[in-house]
Amino acid sequence: MSTQLAELTVAETAIPGLLILDLPLHGDARGWFKENWQRAKMTGAGLPDFRPVQNNISFNELRGTTRGFHAEPWDKYVSVATGKIFGAWVDLRPGESFGELVTVQVGPGQAVFVPRGVANGFQTLEDHTAYTYLVTEHWSETSRERYSYVNLGDPTLKIDWPVPLAQAILSEADRGHPNLSQATPVPAKRILVLGGGGQLGQALAQRAASDQRLHVLARAEADLCDPASLDRLDWSAYSHVINAAAYTAVDAAETPSGRKRAWQVNAQAVQELAARCVDHHLGLVHVSTDYVFDGMDKVYAEESSIAPLGVYGQSKAAGETAVGSVPRHYLVRTSWVVGKGANFVDTMTRLAHSDIDPLVVDDQVGRLTFADDLAAGILHLIDSDAGYGTYNIQGGGQPLSWYRVAQEIFALCGQDPQRVGSTTTAEYASTKSPFAPRPAYGVLDTSKIRASGYVPGDQLAALKKYVSRAEQR
Repeated sequence: MSTQLAELTVAETAIPGLLILDLPLHGDARGWFKENWQRAKMTGAGLPDFRPVQNNISFNELRGTTRGFHAEPWDKYVSVATGKIFGAWVDLRPGESFGELVTVQVGPGQAVFVPRGVANGFQTLEDHTAYTYLVTEHWSETSRERYSYVNLGDPTLKIDWPVPLAQAILSEADRGHPNLSQATPVPAKRILVLGGGGQLGQALAQRAASDQRLHVLARAEADLCDPASLDRLDWSAYSHVINAAAYTAVDAAETPSGRKRAWQVNAQAVQELAARCVDHHLGLVHVSTDYVFDGMDKVYAEESSIAPLGVYGQSKAAGETAVGSVPRHYLVRTSWVVGKGANFVDTMTRLAHSDIDPLVVDDQVGRLTFADDLAAGILHLIDSDAGYGTYNIQGGGQPLSWYRVAQEIFALCGQDPQRVGSTTTAEYASTKSPFAPRPAYGVLDTSKIRASGYVPGDQLAALKKYVSRAEQR
């Protein structure tokens, strides 16, 4: 009769992310059987969505064989096929848990998930022990350059090895590894930002001064539309990619050359980027726009049906579809972005101090989103492990027309807001060629991002701060 010795459970340890699994063993007179790795069941029980690419086996002839401490730059799932080990793990990631030690005896009925940056070591407790491990990156000779090590006999760790190290079987390399005080910390994976020259990209670049994870690249350094440029990147160094690159020349997109470029940047290149994120198991944050809607509704939620009016919106909608192929994705829709670079607020500020009284459309309604607020919201999604999917990030406050925004700017500049005249989109379009159709309403429902713990800043408060800084320049 078949017997089951344990239920599948996943337990936390003193090292964050280091998880101990109890595995069901089904046995009879012939021996036993177990599901050593079963993604659906194990992720359902609390394991991260681990996607290994390589399976390795270490066969150990004699009891007392001791291997370790290696902290590799990838996640690892370790188990025992036959025999038994005394496992030990030391956290080498910077932070409060650096140097934390966990030891566990592991047989066929247990497994351990070892996160990137945690040093792994073990000692066999029986002859003929086979130790197996699944990893999330392919091993190569150059992989060792990214390892970090700790000495198995470091007295500060006080590890009570079952077989004293003086009697154990271990390599000279393992005997010579540094103690914890000299160990090299394993840095967290970085966040790659593409499109560093745009308004959002520059806001993220400013944050990079205090957030060392952010690796911001402008188009000259990494061109989203140039596969050879992207091939030069070490994708294994990143946990996430923020795609801040886009073709945003809305009117030019209606021309033959602009249409081609819009689809190349906003759709085709995004599809290629999404494929790379799938291949390398990266999280992808992609920024889209209210232009994927037709503007017939007064408020748009994340699940609202898209119906773009112009080429720009159509190309961005196609990019959204590509992003949906990435299991770990955040699709962030926003609108009316204001940051460093050419933008509506800077234009109106300049006109306020000139002798020009502008005409501004009064039948396009939305909210301003300041680039720094957008950047903060994106990083919140990553850092809070918010559920993947679509989120609206837009400034808070009552929706305004462009005309009302212009009046606010003139007032903040100490000018008479009545200098700003109102017009309609149709009247304005008659003076422009080409002119892309715009959604009349670009108001986004931000309930979902608020529920995740991030509250976008009030647009008028941010506008006041932005104009005040511009006035001081």
